[in-house]
Amino acid sequence: QVQLVESGGGLVQAGGSLRLSCAASGRTFSIYRMGWFRQAPGKEREFVAAISWRSDGNTYYADSVKGRFTISRDNTKNTVYLQMNSLKPEDTTVYYCAAANPLGKYEHWGQGTQVTVSS
Repeated sequence: QVQLVESGGGLVQAGGSLRLSCAASGRTFSIYRMGWFRQAPGKEREFVAAISWRSDGNTYYADSVKGRFTISRDNTKNTVYLQMNSLKPEDTTVYYCAAANPLGKYEHWGQGTQVTVSS
């Protein structure tokens, strides 16, 4: 099993920045990719960004956050980060960290961290 713990959420004004962290523990050698998702009440879960956990470190972004958010990793700390700049009120929701297996299935999820952007 892989355990994921997010941190770094909070309240920020529009145009501001936040950095989310996700620390992984347990069977971290089984992780192929780490991703960030978000889900507002009553809405479907939305992909935000992902990064390969292996050597290439390829990154992927949703169009809605491209140019504003940056995903990065520190394998020595088993931690993935999401730097969020130029935040907008529509970015307000709960953000989840997830770990995918080599088949690309996100099978481990964190508990979520709330991000609130005030206008």
